[in-house]
Amino acid sequence: MSLADPISTFADPRQQLLERYDGNVPRYTSYPTAVEFSNAVDEDSVAGWLGEVSLEERLSVYVHIPFCKRLCWYCGCNTRAVRNRSLISDYIAFVGDELALLERALPGRPHVGAIHLGGGTPNMLSREDLGSLFRALRHVFKVSPGAEIAAELDPAVLTEAWVKAAAFHGLTRASIGVQDLSPHVQQAVNRIESFEVVQRAVGWLRDAGIASINLDLMYGLPRQRTEDVMRTLDTILTLRPERLALFGYAHVPWVKSHQKLIDQDDLPGAAERLEQSEAAASLLEAEGYVRIGLDHFALPDDPLAVAMQQKRLRRNFQGYTADPHMTLIGVGASSISSLPQGYYQNDPTELGWRRRVQEGRLPVVRGVTLTDEDRFRGAIIETLMCRREVDLDVVCAEYGRSPAELGPELEVLAGMQADGLVGLSGDTVALTPLGQPWLRSVARVFDLRSGAQSRFSRVL
Repeated sequence: MSLADPISTFADPRQQLLERYDGNVPRYTSYPTAVEFSNAVDEDSVAGWLGEVSLEERLSVYVHIPFCKRLCWYCGCNTRAVRNRSLISDYIAFVGDELALLERALPGRPHVGAIHLGGGTPNMLSREDLGSLFRALRHVFKVSPGAEIAAELDPAVLTEAWVKAAAFHGLTRASIGVQDLSPHVQQAVNRIESFEVVQRAVGWLRDAGIASINLDLMYGLPRQRTEDVMRTLDTILTLRPERLALFGYAHVPWVKSHQKLIDQDDLPGAAERLEQSEAAASLLEAEGYVRIGLDHFALPDDPLAVAMQQKRLRRNFQGYTADPHMTLIGVGASSISSLPQGYYQNDPTELGWRRRVQEGRLPVVRGVTLTDEDRFRGAIIETLMCRREVDLDVVCAEYGRSPAELGPELEVLAGMQADGLVGLSGDTVALTPLGQPWLRSVARVFDLRSGAQSRFSRVL
C-alpha cells in the first residue's frame, strides 16, 4: 500500500492507520528534541545566555530530585532507588552550590513565577532538606506572591507531616503517580500500591489547602487490559482530581535498561493500546473533563483547561502547562533548561554533576542553539501539540515567512487528509477526532531534524 492510497477505501481504517503511522516519533516537549543536543553548547555558552536573562520578566525553575524508594520497571525518568538518607541531604547541599553558581552567572535576582520539583520522588526529601532547598531558591530568586509551586509525589512515601511542610513553603499543586490499580499489572511493573494509599495522600493534600491535584495514569503497561484501565479510572474518579494525565507507556529498554525486566510478550499491541487510550478518553470526557492536547484532561475551570480555551496553553519539558514564562532554568542532575537562545542539559550522571559543581563549574554537558528555522518550526509544532490545530498564516506572519515555503509539508498533510487524520481549510491544519491519537505523527511533518530516530517511543 502506498501513501497515495486513501485509508477510507479499506474495511478496517484504524488498523490501516496503525500500519501506516505507528512509528517512532518524538513527544515534542521541545523542538529541536533532546536527541539533537550536542557538546557544541557548553558552560561558557550557557554562562553567556544566563547573563542575558531579563530581570523584567518572570521565569520558571525546575529542580530535579533523582531518588526513589523503589524502582518502578516502567519508569523513563532519571532516578535511582536509595535507602541512605544522608545521600539525599548531600545532594540538596550540592543543589545549593549549583544555585550559587547560577547566582554568579545571572545579571541580578530574577523574578520567579513557577517552581516545579520533579524526579524521581521529591517527597523523598526530609522536611529539613525541603526547607534548605527553598531557602536556597528564595535567596537566588525573587519568588513572586502567588507563584505556582508544584511537586511530583509518590503516595507510598508521602506523609502528612511532609505535606504540611510543603504547604508551608508554598506548594499549590501536586501530581501523584498512580498508573494502574490492578494487582497483576502492579506486579508486572514492580509497583504495588492500594487505592487506599492514593486516597489517603489526596486527603492530606486537600486538608493542607492544595487546590490542584493531578493523578498520573498509564495505558499500554504489561498484562494491562482495557478493563483494567477502565476499572482504575472508575475508582480514581471518586476522588474528582482537577487534572489527570493518561500517558502511554514508552518501552525503550535501549535507553532505560531496567525496562528489560519487563517481559515484552506481556505488552499489549498497538491496537490494544489504541483501544485502551480511546476508551479512557471517552469516559473522562463523559465525566466532564476537557481533553488537553495529547494526553491530559482537566475540569473545565482548571487553569490548564482555561489556558487551552484561551489559546495560552504551552508545552515544555514538564509536559502541558499554563505557565506563561518563556525562560525555564533547570537545577540538579540531568535537568534541562530553556532560554531564548536555546536549550541546555546538566550532566545526567549524578557523580558527573556533583564533580562539576564541586569544581565551581556550571554542570552543563550538552545543548542546542536555536536557529530562526528552529523557532519557526517549533512554534508550529507546539501550537499543534497544544491546540490540535494550527493556522500557518498566523505563524508565518509572526516569523516573516510564507505558507508557500511549506509546500512539501502541505503535500504530506494532503495525504493525511485523505486518510481522515486532518482537515485542511486554507492554510489551517486541524486534527480530526479520528486523527487525535496520531497528533505526534502530524506534528512530525514539520520536523526537519529528527528523521527516522529509533530512539523515540512509538506513537501508540
